[in-house]
Amino acid sequence: MTMWNNLDTGKYEGMVAQTIAIPGHGDKPLWVYDSRPLGVGKAPGIVLIPHMPGWDEFYRETARRFTAHGYHVLCPDIFRDFGTGNPAEVATAAREAGGTPDETVMADCKAALQFLNIQPDSNGKVGVIGTCSGGRHAFLAACTVEGFSAAVDCWGGGVMAAPEEATPARPVAPMEYADKLNCPLLGIFGNDDRSPTKEAVDELEAKLKELQKQYQFFRYDGAGHGFWYYHTPMYRQEQAMDSWEKVLAFFEEQLKS
Repeated sequence: MTMWNNLDTGKYEGMVAQTIAIPGHGDKPLWVYDSRPLGVGKAPGIVLIPHMPGWDEFYRETARRFTAHGYHVLCPDIFRDFGTGNPAEVATAAREAGGTPDETVMADCKAALQFLNIQPDSNGKVGVIGTCSGGRHAFLAACTVEGFSAAVDCWGGGVMAAPEEATPARPVAPMEYADKLNCPLLGIFGNDDRSPTKEAVDELEAKLKELQKQYQFFRYDGAGHGFWYYHTPMYRQEQAMDSWEKVLAFFEEQLKS
């Protein structure tokens, strides 16, 4: 099924996109980029978890791309405890402090999920997706936050982290929770990536197969880390657009049917 550019030019299309605050971890205000479609009736939701480069413009554009395809998207500022300002500078502050704790990210994902579910335009289904560290968080959320109907891990490094790689912010490798994976999972990976490596993806797939989880992985030759990032040299047009089709088709099946 071709999802990209498969539209009716005679139909109305609209959206509202803005930053709002909802209750987040520790009862603190959680700023989210809220992108919702207009004129589509009941819509599924997506929690879009940002990557370590920060709560940035790429993620805002990605939220609107999903909304153009009929999804109410919340992208939470998981870095807000480390300040506000230029996304890269805030992300650097988070990195220097040891990273954003898994505990607070999962609490914020749960808050975003709950917010989407109580909206009058919700169809009752919410997916979760992220790239890079956000892909790792998406996998972790699919295992530890109840209520997601689908999850997409885009080249999430650290899912298979060894025990000696544990930190106070990341005390447990997400793979340790794989038995609790409670929704279908889609994985998007570049075969030239070094985090995760092909071997790490092999190990992850073997574990999911052993646990008889519902998953599907797509791996791309000629692509490394971050091959969706059209504003960087990492971008790979053919692989990026093919995998976007896979993600849109997956969410269509899991969240709209």
